Amino acid sequence: MNNKIYDIPVKTIDNQEKTLKEYQGKVLLVVNVASECGLTPQYQSLESMYEKYKDQGLVVLGFPANEFGAQEPGNNEQIKQFCQTKFSIKFPMFSKIVVKGDEQHPLYKYLTDMKPNAVGKNDISLFTNNGKTFKELLKSQGLVSGQAKDILWNFEKFLIDRQGEVVERFNPDIHPDNPVIINAIEKELKK
Repeated sequence: MNNKIYDIPVKTIDNQEKTLKEYQGKVLLVVNVASECGLTPQYQSLESMYEKYKDQGLVVLGFPANEFGAQEPGNNEQIKQFCQTKFSIKFPMFSKIVVKGDEQHPLYKYLTDMKPNAVGKNDISLFTNNGKTFKELLKSQGLVSGQAKDILWNFEKFLIDRQGEVVERFNPDIHPDNPVIINAIEKELKK
């Protein structure tokens, strides 16, 4: 069993220091979120997913980040208020962090090291534009930079099994309701 993920220090949206140890034995879906992104409506599906599967052991963990188009400009209190009033978010939210670059939070360094490639194919992507994948579209607009393993954009998702292993990584444009994500979560919940 890999316990490293449970020992990484994080802060709640209310700025309380903790680790992910309280989620040990649960299936986790870790998502970097943003309030002003075209993908922000995914909050609704993430909350629905959390409500549907939480009694079976799923916990969605939201980590606000502002690296992509400055689409999370607010402070923790503003983000919390937005999430509660706009989407009635009840899943755990954490303090705004850096998910890419020199100041990358240790959690996201760990996640991207453990799972450097995300699932993302044209047939399961939420958006395509003139045959381009979401990544190709971002790249054509000069919005992709860094290493191949870096977080691509807001709402990238990491699935962590009950033993703390990173079992899958999903591109931002794969909607939480997509059968690829649902099937992966259900598979882990049955273990």
